Amino acid sequence: MKANVHGHKETRTRTGIKILLTSLSAMVAETSTFPIDLTKTRLQLHGESQPLSSSTRRPTNSFRVAAGIVRDQGVSGLYKGLSPAIIRHLFYTPIRIVGYENLRNLVSADGSLSLSSKALVGGISGAIAQFVASPADLVKVRMQADGRLINKGLQPRYKGPFDAFNKIVAMEGLGGLWKGVLPNVQRAFLVNMGELACYDHAKRFVINNQISDDNIYAHTLASIMSGLSATMLSCPADVVKTRMMNQAASKEGNAMYKSSYDCLVKTVKIEGLTALWKGFFPTWARLGPWQFFFWSLGGKCEIGCASCACCGLFKFVST
Repeated sequence: MKANVHGHKETRTRTGIKILLTSLSAMVAETSTFPIDLTKTRLQLHGESQPLSSSTRRPTNSFRVAAGIVRDQGVSGLYKGLSPAIIRHLFYTPIRIVGYENLRNLVSADGSLSLSSKALVGGISGAIAQFVASPADLVKVRMQADGRLINKGLQPRYKGPFDAFNKIVAMEGLGGLWKGVLPNVQRAFLVNMGELACYDHAKRFVINNQISDDNIYAHTLASIMSGLSATMLSCPADVVKTRMMNQAASKEGNAMYKSSYDCLVKTVKIEGLTALWKGFFPTWARLGPWQFFFWSLGGKCEIGCASCACCGLFKFVST
């Protein structure tokens, strides 16, 4: 009896430490790479509903967008929307990481899965986590997009994350916080398929083929490869998600897009198929460093308290 009670306490303690470590690691990773994420969002909204032949549509790239933000708003402008992004990761990252471990152990008692099984488990855990964290993601996207209003000399829609939550609920109802949740969940499923499973597989490949030992170089190579696969899979859903979340219904209840499918069709019809991969390079440029900071910091934390046998958090992606 006492052994069972002790076992339950130890499990709760391990889970609590895992949640704490994932949250802290995600906060550092998000803060370090947030300017790239902001640049990606602005690129995805650039030229929205403007045909390729439009005379008002100016070509742009990541460097022009980032330079324009710094010029008009200062360096601090690159961190517009950081607070809701951190709030999002307090829910999203612990749920997807701990959920991945639990689902993996549920499917296989010894934790050994094929690449396809890891991809499916990773996708499911990511989709569940994103559904829970979607309101914070919505606020982040809208605050990031507000910078475009500031550039035009207009007032931003929201003063901060809590003001955004209040205004969205007041004007669009509680369900408004989950606007764009379908493409958001689809994106999370695809990202986590590419990220969790491919990071795991790529790291094994690098070490088993003696390209590198299990060190910082292996982390870097695995992050680059998994970031590329995740970006290729998820970019179209990410573009649709960003546009769906950014649109706020007018007082008459009108909106540019009726649904995710409508957004997808209009984007391709007006801007061309390549519009679905807007922000591809900053997305990839962000995912690689994000994973590097996250997994490396988590690994350091694990080594630092390995004696307590509670921090096996970052071992599960290598088994």
